[in-house]
Amino acid sequence: MRGVHVVVLAALIASVGFGWRPADGQTGGMPPGHPPVSSPPSPAPGSPSLPPGHPPTGGPHALPDTVSDARGLLWTAPVAWKEESPSSAMRRAQYRIPGPGGDGECVVFYFGPGQGGDAPSNLARWAGQFRTADDKPAGAAFKTRKITVGDLAVMLAEVSGTYVGGMGGGSTGPPRPNQMMLAAIVEGPDANWFFRALGPKTTMESQRAAFEGMIRSIKRGQTL
Repeated sequence: MRGVHVVVLAALIASVGFGWRPADGQTGGMPPGHPPVSSPPSPAPGSPSLPPGHPPTGGPHALPDTVSDARGLLWTAPVAWKEESPSSAMRRAQYRIPGPGGDGECVVFYFGPGQGGDAPSNLARWAGQFRTADDKPAGAAFKTRKITVGDLAVMLAEVSGTYVGGMGGGSTGPPRPNQMMLAAIVEGPDANWFFRALGPKTTMESQRAAFEGMIRSIKRGQTL
């Protein structure tokens, strides 16, 4: 009897596993009711083949490399400036400025909604970081003018002399003669934004037009 059971079992396996044939028009190798299996798309003529699972390549960049998007404002930095990683959380962007007198630096500050103070207070503080050739405060030499960029009010300012630094102005260190600051205070959506470029006077004079061009490129970006 045991031999009969083995023969019957073998017959059942043969009828289930090997007796099935695909119906007319059905893809071979799949039992009835199996979902269709499609072949992967062929690459376009002339395109290099990629290994299975490789992410798609190509596609446009969201923004050109020279455009910054720093929480609420957009601007285009001068091509010759080198973007750097901000050295503190208060700095939203930071650039190295090459020039004939040595490198300068441009920093963009944003302190949060309603923070940062008004334009006159900040201009007075920045003026206090400079001394004239006869070692007097450079406040009287601080030049300012107002412009409008789109619907944004902007105060432009510049001053030159010996940079002595101070609160919020970076390292106080030894005095640095023949320095210049180019600055702009922009009335952003919910607080002022501060653009400040500082460096050797000859470098900053050669970059004055580039700095103002960046300021005039400012526009509203994403909502804060």
